[in-house]
Amino acid sequence: MPDAIDQPEFQPRLTTGESFSDAEREAVYRAIYSRRDVRGQFRPDAVADDVLLRILDAAHHAPSVGFMQPWNFLVVRDAEKKRQVAGIFARANVEAASMFPKDRQDAYRALKLEGITSAPVNVCVTCDRTRGGPVVLGATHMPDMDLFSTVCAVQNLWLAARAEGLGVGWVSILKEAEVKAVLGIPDPVRLVAYLCVGKVESFFATPELEQRGWRARTPIADLVFEDHWGSEAAMTRAGTPQE
Repeated sequence: MPDAIDQPEFQPRLTTGESFSDAEREAVYRAIYSRRDVRGQFRPDAVADDVLLRILDAAHHAPSVGFMQPWNFLVVRDAEKKRQVAGIFARANVEAASMFPKDRQDAYRALKLEGITSAPVNVCVTCDRTRGGPVVLGATHMPDMDLFSTVCAVQNLWLAARAEGLGVGWVSILKEAEVKAVLGIPDPVRLVAYLCVGKVESFFATPELEQRGWRARTPIADLVFEDHWGSEAAMTRAGTPQE
């Protein structure tokens, strides 16, 4: 990979807090609404190093509690490493299927839930919980803020990847200790996300699990309260831009 990123168009500019232009704002929302958890649509094309570095740098610019930046990004291209992680997934997936009610197990087994070996690149995102020292500003009373910060980095990566025309799939049906052993990740570093990254044949118009009838999207009006838990928010009565 290149040693540095040299793209002044992406560098932050001091502003007075004005909103983005219409085109810029639409691009942000397009990335958000068209982002998908990709499983089976990966193409074998290599991901260029400069593109990969851009999305990793976007992840690195996520907010973090106490500015501790607890993340690392372990890029996995080695076929044998990916094969071993895929084996960990396969074993865990058998266990996972048995945890669902019997009337859902067949539907679960029919789902494509990973793209570890078909994606040209895997990225393991970790959280070093010791990086900020024994006391971290902002995490004194919510100690899991470092994990939440790392998830923000994952979301940044995901949206940047979508803007670059790359698909990302988050594989969570894994045994953390086994993946850490394959990749040589030391304790007490936590594995937060194992991501499959690559160009795709196409993106689903709506989330794949929604298309396959696993679950439907919950209306936003059911999720927003105002001033007190359970109190209807007036802003949701008129509907949302997606309706």
